[in-house]
Amino acid sequence: MSVSSSVRRVTAVAAVAAAAVGAVALPASAADHHPGRARAAVFISEVQYDSPGRDDRSNRSLNREWVEITNSTRRVVNLDGWTLEDEDGHSYTFDHFRLDGRATVRVHTGIGRDTRTDVFQDRRNYVWDNRFDTATLRNDRDRFVDEVSWGYDRDHRGGDHHRHGGDRGHRH
Repeated sequence: MSVSSSVRRVTAVAAVAAAAVGAVALPASAADHHPGRARAAVFISEVQYDSPGRDDRSNRSLNREWVEITNSTRRVVNLDGWTLEDEDGHSYTFDHFRLDGRATVRVHTGIGRDTRTDVFQDRRNYVWDNRFDTATLRNDRDRFVDEVSWGYDRDHRGGDHHRHGGDRGHRH
């Protein structure tokens, strides 16, 4: 009887140790954003934080600064109440917007008319810092969905970085 209880105890300890190792290994693979691997259903797919040309604050220039959000599933995702925010707290909230399956929406900084593929923050100033910033996507319950960071200070952080749009951003 004492042999089987000690075997049970060793087995339980081994199971806990295996679970702990598994729990430690999961975040590393979940943070790994290589193409072909599992990723979130909705994610920030590209960022153009530095509007091409001169930063003259024209509406055209403001709208050439954008963040793309992609739905990788076949299902429509209701983004109503989801937010996209920078490090300074500038926030855009999706209002009655549904993102089709296998579709991407581009969130422009300037003023414009919303469509199924392009929405506008209706701002008169740039949001995304050209030197360094982070675009954070949260769902309607304020839960973290995804983020993309860029800037020289970000290059020294640990983890796997995935560049978007050439040198446009790093995924964490």
